[in-house]
Amino acid sequence: MARAVYGFQSARAGNGSEGPAIAINNPADISVIVIYFLVVLAVGLWRVVVFSESRASLYGGHFYNSLSQEGWPIGASLFASNIGSGHFVGLAGTGAAAGIAIGGFEWNALVVVVILGWLFVPIYIKAGVVTMPEYLKKRFGGQRIRIYLSVLSLLLYIFTKISADMFSGAIFIQQALNLDIYLAVILLLLITALYTVTGGLAAVIYTDTLQTVIMVVGSFILMGFCFGEVGGYEAFKDKYMKAVPSLISAPGLNISKSCYTPRPDSFHIFRDPVTGDLPWPGLVFGLTVLGTWYWCTDQVIVQRCLSAKNMSHVKAGCILCGYLKLLPMFLMVFPGMTSRILYPGLRGLMLSVMLASLMSSLTSIFNSASTLFTMDIYTKVRRRASERELMIAGRWVFILVLIGISIAWIPVVQTAQSGQLFDYIQSITSYLGPPIATVFLLAIFWKRTNEPVSLTSEPVPQGDPSCWRKAYNWFCGFEQSTGPQLSAEEQAELQRKLTDTTEQPLWRNVVNINAIILLTVAVFFHGFFG
Repeated sequence: MARAVYGFQSARAGNGSEGPAIAINNPADISVIVIYFLVVLAVGLWRVVVFSESRASLYGGHFYNSLSQEGWPIGASLFASNIGSGHFVGLAGTGAAAGIAIGGFEWNALVVVVILGWLFVPIYIKAGVVTMPEYLKKRFGGQRIRIYLSVLSLLLYIFTKISADMFSGAIFIQQALNLDIYLAVILLLLITALYTVTGGLAAVIYTDTLQTVIMVVGSFILMGFCFGEVGGYEAFKDKYMKAVPSLISAPGLNISKSCYTPRPDSFHIFRDPVTGDLPWPGLVFGLTVLGTWYWCTDQVIVQRCLSAKNMSHVKAGCILCGYLKLLPMFLMVFPGMTSRILYPGLRGLMLSVMLASLMSSLTSIFNSASTLFTMDIYTKVRRRASERELMIAGRWVFILVLIGISIAWIPVVQTAQSGQLFDYIQSITSYLGPPIATVFLLAIFWKRTNEPVSLTSEPVPQGDPSCWRKAYNWFCGFEQSTGPQLSAEEQAELQRKLTDTTEQPLWRNVVNINAIILLTVAVFFHGFFG
């Protein structure tokens, strides 16, 4: 008998011996998906055309977008870059297993994004940096910490963000379209790379804005149908605590007991420090340290803020992102907890929402990773690389390598943490994120922090390349000439723009008032659901 599960038509044989046959075959659903892809590609390619009118804008638009963005696309891009398919799958799955406490991960950002816009970004702008490792290099004076942070950030992108997002998105598409998981990954990557590689940060920010609208609208519709099915919020709380599935074991079915036995504290964010699965001290203090690393020192997030026209637009983008971060609890955690039937006809929209979250995160990570590699690693290996060589190395070669390694890591993600994807992501970042946050906090708040060896050793002079190096360059087809140089006036103007943190009094007051409102809302929600 056919039933609709999460909006997908599934048919199971009466004896239960056959697996579910799930596929999208409704013309309306297919039309929604096709329209989604066409609109996203149109927006991305439109930004490609706009920002490729000159060679300078192409280079700047790919890596830092030449300080041209307004607050609303920055805020939408911050939210879309953060919310990936891992959130839709991970938050819903963990919420179904353990309740609303996982939503505290999202609401913690309401405070941290204010710290980002009011404390960290002004310092980065004053320093005139494009990447986070570049800031540490300027602050401490050594190259080693810059290279180390770049490599560590790239490893984190591969092991937590790219592979997890690709896996969760591919699982969803596999169930919807009945495709092989690796074929689904390849198709997604081809479409994502089309406008990421050609359009750079400019295309990524504007497509992220579109993806945010799709995610929010689609998720609101999903939430409405979920609560309509269970009879409202109070009925939802009652039914969730009594929800134990009748089928908990079958051939090929592996379900952890924690997934079907609701916790007594399922509807509390702050849980017992000893017996709780997410102890409140860790959620309040430990998560804040982790959030500081992610929101205030990660290249993916900070790069968007550094592309703003001025500080008021930076702060406005952070405020908008904070308001949007209120939504995942209601749009992802609660629907995951309801686990109820959606009506046919919305399947295409729900798949488009998942694709939007996946593609927005992947494009942001690809662009920021290529920026890190090009600015902080490749320029140290190829000190005289031309602009053309940097673009090819950062936009094409490195992204292809990044994709290949991430695909190879998917089987590891697939078997991690008993299927709770969000736990896998947080477990890795919890080990590697806090030390990075500590370095940045010490760099900003303690002047005596330094890198002794780098400050006492003389820089190694750059000599002429050896015969072997010249032969290698010739064999690989690399240019021997230096890249384009700006005039003294252009250098001075660029430096002035990069380090300008002035604000108009009116807009400074507007964003400050909104910051107070946002923090007040954060305190209220933590108290209400605590």
